[in-house]
Amino acid sequence: MQQSNSYIIIFSVILTVVLGGLLAATSVGLGPIQQKSVELDTKKQILGAVMDVDSDMDVLATYEKVIQSEVVDYQGNIVTENSEGNEIVAEDVNVEKEFEKAPEDRLYPVFKFFGKNGGEEIESYILPVYGNGLWDNIWGYVALDTQGKTIKGAVFAHAGETPGLGARITESEVQKRFEGKELYNDQGELVSVKMLKGENNPPSKLDAHHVDGMSGATITGNGLNAMLENYFSHYKSYFNKKGATASL
Repeated sequence: MQQSNSYIIIFSVILTVVLGGLLAATSVGLGPIQQKSVELDTKKQILGAVMDVDSDMDVLATYEKVIQSEVVDYQGNIVTENSEGNEIVAEDVNVEKEFEKAPEDRLYPVFKFFGKNGGEEIESYILPVYGNGLWDNIWGYVALDTQGKTIKGAVFAHAGETPGLGARITESEVQKRFEGKELYNDQGELVSVKMLKGENNPPSKLDAHHVDGMSGATITGNGLNAMLENYFSHYKSYFNKKGATASL
């Protein structure tokens, strides 16, 4: 029997409302699970800049034990509340959204690492970094020594770099190249750390401020270089205020 147009329209509307309601309910129900997953992944990346994170580790418990955090502004001042008087928590700062703002308007999280067993003294400062790769955004966490001058570890990630080329920034072998590299030259100038073009560069080029590159990934490497230089400069005031680089 042929149905009238009104019946078809009413049926379609009811079906759309029902399905929409089910999808909304599913989204609400999965929300806390998704947030927990994001929290776990973020804290895993932060820890990964200073220690090996394996499948047996209780990431959240370890993070609570060895990491303390704070938020600073572009001038290096510690920020505890927003304009509405609400507490600002470093772990809740969306670095991707902050990246869309002018540097002087951003919030800058700082994660202080107290050693693998959670001691009383800071062993390194972990800074989030964010930038543009070849196809999409790249980001990561870089651990610096307490002077803010030497890289102690780094973790990088990407949204859409080419597998086997730019996507290699996620490989531990590439990330370890940054360990021990220096941010400042002998004159006390911030020169950052740069990835060279091409791979298997001669040792003479791999000085305190340069690491070997990735074959076929020049643009990703350039994006990584810009990302590091930008964020190291943004955090410079923070370390200056702490007295870590006051003599520079």
